[in-house]
Amino acid sequence: MADIGSGSSTGASFASDVRRRNVPPTDRPARTSNIAQADNGKRKRQPSSYLSILAGWEPLIAPVFLTALSMFTRMYRIGRSNIVTWDEAHFGKFGSHYLKREFYFDVHPPLGKMLVGLSGLLAGYNGSFEFKSGETYPEELNYTFMRLFNAAFGVVCVPLAYLTARELGFRRATVWLVSLMVLFENSYATISRFILLDSMLLCFTFTTTFCWAKFHRLQHASFSVEWFGWLLLTGVSIGCVCSVKWVGLFCTALVGLYTIEDLWNKFGDLKMSEVTLAKHFGARVFGLIIVPALVYLFSFYIHFLILENSGPGDAQMSSLFQANLKGTQVGKDSPLEIAIGSRVTVKNMGYGGGLLHSHVQTYPEGSSQQQVTCYHHKDANNDWFIYPNRKEADYDANADLRFVGDGDVIRFIHAQTGRNLHSHNIPAPITKSHYEVSCYGNLTIGDDKDHWKVEVVSDVASRDRSKIRTLTTAFRLRHPVLGCYLRAGNTNLPQWGFKQIETTCVKENKPRDVYTHWNIETHSNDRLPPGDPGSYKSPFFKDFVHLNVAMMTSNNALVPDPDKQDDLASKFWQWPILNVGLRMCSWDEKVVKYYLLGNPVVYWGSSSSLVVFGLLFLWYLVRWQRGYNELTKADIDHFHYAGLYPVVGWLLHYFPFIVMARVTYVHHYYPALYYAILTFGFCIDWLTQTLNTKARWLIYGFLYILVSGMFAYFRVIVFGIEGPSQQWRHLNWLSGWRIGN
Repeated sequence: MADIGSGSSTGASFASDVRRRNVPPTDRPARTSNIAQADNGKRKRQPSSYLSILAGWEPLIAPVFLTALSMFTRMYRIGRSNIVTWDEAHFGKFGSHYLKREFYFDVHPPLGKMLVGLSGLLAGYNGSFEFKSGETYPEELNYTFMRLFNAAFGVVCVPLAYLTARELGFRRATVWLVSLMVLFENSYATISRFILLDSMLLCFTFTTTFCWAKFHRLQHASFSVEWFGWLLLTGVSIGCVCSVKWVGLFCTALVGLYTIEDLWNKFGDLKMSEVTLAKHFGARVFGLIIVPALVYLFSFYIHFLILENSGPGDAQMSSLFQANLKGTQVGKDSPLEIAIGSRVTVKNMGYGGGLLHSHVQTYPEGSSQQQVTCYHHKDANNDWFIYPNRKEADYDANADLRFVGDGDVIRFIHAQTGRNLHSHNIPAPITKSHYEVSCYGNLTIGDDKDHWKVEVVSDVASRDRSKIRTLTTAFRLRHPVLGCYLRAGNTNLPQWGFKQIETTCVKENKPRDVYTHWNIETHSNDRLPPGDPGSYKSPFFKDFVHLNVAMMTSNNALVPDPDKQDDLASKFWQWPILNVGLRMCSWDEKVVKYYLLGNPVVYWGSSSSLVVFGLLFLWYLVRWQRGYNELTKADIDHFHYAGLYPVVGWLLHYFPFIVMARVTYVHHYYPALYYAILTFGFCIDWLTQTLNTKARWLIYGFLYILVSGMFAYFRVIVFGIEGPSQQWRHLNWLSGWRIGN
């Protein structure tokens, strides 16, 4: 095994303390510095032969060989099922939107879905298929090519695992063990065979880990071209993994923790000049913060550039953004200035905000009056008429036009039901500290609690506040009686409110609270000439922030629905023990069936290794406290970087799902599984280092056979089950597995 920390390391001071203790050293052999040295004794005992020549070429031959095997496990009969399988219904559809250049909304960043769109483009697909779940692919859609494109990312993971294990300083036998565990992991092979984001997420997780390990091994060559190259590649890989799914932030955190530790050690190195320390700091800020941020930003820039047409995701964006999409109805022929009598839709300017909405249903408690919500879907229930307040003369369509401006007190009349937008001293249904907002009365029945005072916040088109304008004017609506402000935050109503956004009147006056900011999105008034409010563009960075907050809000809203049973969902505790799998499609006899389930040896072995590593850590900590100096500096560095960091990687990828309220599935564990596999490799490598060659190879040979044999035993869930599933009932080892029933 290898000394991977020839530069400064956390273990340095620890090793010095160990050597200073007044106890006799043990006879434990010192750790060798690299893989070649680890096998050096064996090579000295053997004459030059074809095997030794082959061993020298092994670092080049092995990745090619593993890639070929990986292509088989990920691509063999990949087009066997011709139906839309599992989340292909989502991500295939998103790829279609890119080909049709229609704006859509999703909770994940765009890079992976743009790659899906690219696969469709290369396959000659025109974007016309709807990707309905379980539907048969049309003959003109080359879904097999799209799956092969996606599977290529899964293929790359295997050689990356091999290269990473080498960089972590594992012996050759352990390197192969880690590689085979990734190669023959059934769940990795299965999920790579479909048009999904998971193989891309895994691929960039693997590249980030490899680049980090490579960069760490180059600490002795700081500021060399190679050092800078791997630093930048680590940053690019971080940007890519975060641009596929936000789970990539956990991988980023692992590199971030390493960087903080590394800089802290350099800060404590009194031999290092302040200028050199500043260079190290600056290089990491650029390579690991600025570069990933630029990659992430660039993915959204391309996302906005491609999606130039109006589509199903428009309502999640600001009105001004929508107005600049081709084919949109937002702002189209809308008069510019708002007048009394105008028919409008009112858009909340908070991140992911919806349209002010009402419907005939009433609140089940509180005032029991007509519900008022915010809603992203565009329909007639979003339309409101602007009327004068009750102290002024009634609206007369033949009278002179009266424009609405800053400080005016007006009423909003719901177009469909004729009721007034209203608030009163009754707690809101969910946010009890706010006042309830409802629809009440009609043109004649009502009171001064139907009044709202316009307070202009800003206008991108003019400094004139005497008129509010379509799209460009941001304003707040203050209730003159209660002194509160109309607000639509991120709280969703229960099923009785159709899961729409709760709209309230907030007591606190916070002018910068964007959830109290509103604008007019669409406007019609026969007495006013059409304008061109969409001539103003929304700034890219503002759109970028708006979309990311909307994604975060929607992601947090993906909580289990108590009114529905989700047979595919699973709990975090079920993943490491492989307690449950996931059916990816219908279990009908006529359908080729796929089941997401891991390799039992890989799962149970990797999960056990996490416990074993914890016991090892505790063992050496106790012995160090008792004065034993059995570990060399190379041992400590290897234990730290090749053992502890994979465990930290597993913790970072696993524990967030424990505290998350959102619904979870088995594939959420797959990035964490990789770090558990690396931990397993470390434990086997560490615990077998003092054994003789024969005993070691018996253990490794047994593990090789067990891992590959288990993949073969469960191969049908990877390559597809045809006919009655009952014939595979023997695969149901645990009650949570639903393969053969």
